[in-house]
Amino acid sequence: MLSVTRKLALLAALGIVSAGAMSYAPSASAGVAVSVGIGVAPPAPRYEVVPPPRAGYVWAPGYWRWDGGRHVWVGGTWVRSRPGYVYHQAHWEHARDGWRMHDGYWGR
Repeated sequence: MLSVTRKLALLAALGIVSAGAMSYAPSASAGVAVSVGIGVAPPAPRYEVVPPPRAGYVWAPGYWRWDGGRHVWVGGTWVRSRPGYVYHQAHWEHARDGWRMHDGYWGR
């Protein structure tokens, strides 16, 4: 199985992502966060009807995911709550080298 770093290096070698647009940073929740800058801004978020609350779950809103050459909508979903944690939704951030997607995560 390829590590995240090796996968990104392979994508850079194939010209799918630029080597300069990649960054690697461990996240605060003992995982690994990988961010790739793209030059295309995401579309405006879609309107979603949030279903009635579910005991033991938190609503994670939908977001636009980059799929190689275009943005693809990922609909919102219920995620099991984690006592003592707060869910931070997925979001795009405009940076010097383009747009960066930050996945949703649980933080303290």
